[in-house]
Amino acid sequence: MNNKPTIHDIAKALGIDSSTVSRALNDSPRVTRATKDKILAKAEELGYQRNMLASNLRKNITNTIGVVVPRISRHFFSSAIQGIEETAYLAGYNVIICQSLEQLEREKKIVGGLLANRVDGLLISVSMETMNYDHLEALKNSNIPLIFFDRHCDIPGFSNVLIDDFKGGYDATQHLISKGCKHIAHFSGPQELEIYKNRFEGYKAALKRNNLTFKEEYVISSRLMEQDGYISMRKLLAKKLPIDAVFCANDLSAIGAMKHTKELQIKIPDAIAFVGFSNEPVSSVIEPSLTTIDQSGFEIGKIASELMLKQILTKETPQKGQTILIDTHLIERNSSKK
Repeated sequence: MNNKPTIHDIAKALGIDSSTVSRALNDSPRVTRATKDKILAKAEELGYQRNMLASNLRKNITNTIGVVVPRISRHFFSSAIQGIEETAYLAGYNVIICQSLEQLEREKKIVGGLLANRVDGLLISVSMETMNYDHLEALKNSNIPLIFFDRHCDIPGFSNVLIDDFKGGYDATQHLISKGCKHIAHFSGPQELEIYKNRFEGYKAALKRNNLTFKEEYVISSRLMEQDGYISMRKLLAKKLPIDAVFCANDLSAIGAMKHTKELQIKIPDAIAFVGFSNEPVSSVIEPSLTTIDQSGFEIGKIASELMLKQILTKETPQKGQTILIDTHLIERNSSKK
């Protein structure tokens, strides 16, 4: 097995001290340009590669950012990762991507592992189970920048980059009302999470503005997987309520709800109209196509990454975090075109 060439091999080939080789490779002003050129040429000839990890660890940096998302398979999160990675790459940083699968214990282990690997910063969209933030508060003691994105966490000193979920929920409900709907149900996510609470509040605000009565029995909460939407729709229709529309807090639950509705041969949107949230790629190709609230995952990832890099490079630890809201817009498709 061939051993990788070291600075000692370069020094031996040139008949000089290994310390001079090390200084030249680190561009030290103590070594002349002519000697540097000679050493760099020999290093290339021998196929020498610097151990950047060891070098960075000596400087107490790794040029690596950790990213934790609930599910990489979700279009929103894959788009956010794209925005994060592209911004980090241009700044000379690598990205380690992990997924919690919406599990708190898994998230804790991932965060611990990223800290052990000495990432320079952490971007996280917390899991649905994350109600206790002790494992994230620990980053304060490590002086590692932490940015929350998509899902809000209220920890002093840490910033949030979020979708304007209230406006998205409001616009979705207002759109259904503009189509003549008066009995609008809402399939929500866990209310402990700010994003679903804000979408719910937007829904209620639109009802209030249009003098429509809010009714608790029109609201069903779940983890918003496709099967949850299917089951929620079955529960809703079993109540025999005069439903003429459903605003779902994500597209997957809307797709599941529409599937059950179609199985019962209830016409969409004539009898019941639907609006989802997140603009998953599948929402434009299902039948009927799903009206949804678009949220720019790429833009959120880009802004969160820029904020993170600024904190890393300036070594500033903000006493008070900031919250950046990214706008949403409604995409009308056939599921609500009455």
